Amino acid sequence: MAVDELDTRILRLLIEQPRTSVREYARILGVARGTLQARLDRLERTGVITGTGPVISPAALGHPVLAFVHIEVTQGYLDEVGDALAAVPEIIEAFSITGGGDLLTRVAARDNAHLEDVIQRLIRFPGVVRTRTEVALRERVAHRLLPLVESVGRAARTS
Repeated sequence: MAVDELDTRILRLLIEQPRTSVREYARILGVARGTLQARLDRLERTGVITGTGPVISPAALGHPVLAFVHIEVTQGYLDEVGDALAAVPEIIEAFSITGGGDLLTRVAARDNAHLEDVIQRLIRFPGVVRTRTEVALRERVAHRLLPLVESVGRAARTS
């Protein structure tokens, strides 16, 4: 989907000021409210905007340990294991991957013992061959999209 300069400005505002009203966004951007709403609808319909909820801290919820668990799966069990992962509340993301393993999960745990309990649960899933865990020590770059949005906006201006 082509994102133009106005779309980029809209996305920037959504990221920087997520609790602002559509009317206020339109005022800031100097566009009609209807124009802004149509742009927002298109960005949602085309999958550029995928959610509007708050960003929640697992650490503030009492789960300060962040780990990445690689899961190797028996051939033919990828879908079953992927579905089983959805039943584990401590798994906050899971991806099919290439390289060393078949799935990569991001796990939030209360402490190291809790992390071990989660891993032991994963190992018991039918189709799981082995896991490999890496514990995050410190977040160096927080989840962000604004630099990418700005890069796409710059590319749109030059094309």
